[in-house]
Amino acid sequence: MGAAEFQTEITKEVMAITDIALEKMGELLGQVEEDVAGIRVFVHGGGCSGLTYGMTYAEEILETDSKLGNDDCAILVDPVALGYLQGCEIDYKDGPTGASFIFNNVFKSVGGSGACGGGGGGCGAGGCGG
Repeated sequence: MGAAEFQTEITKEVMAITDIALEKMGELLGQVEEDVAGIRVFVHGGGCSGLTYGMTYAEEILETDSKLGNDDCAILVDPVALGYLQGCEIDYKDGPTGASFIFNNVFKSVGGSGACGGGGGGCGAGGCGG
């Protein structure tokens, strides 16, 4: 049995990020004092309320990670999370109630939507400000 192969690049058909969201993530990475490899998008079991989607700084790129973004801003996703993010689009909105990253089309295979705010942590479908 050979070694497992993992998808290393994320195509827009699998998961997309808007230009403004990528720009804002790049700005966040530029403000971090410690050395980080990128921003990790994760999925966490939420019990009765379903899954929670979030982002945090990644200290390293793992061999199992898939990557989206550019040289200035690497968005990293592990294979399990990527399975739950199929068809997702990450966007950024700045409105009267605050700024946040929005996860559009999450749960595509089972229906639903979600949002996440700021520079880390998880948020449910109600969203949170950054």
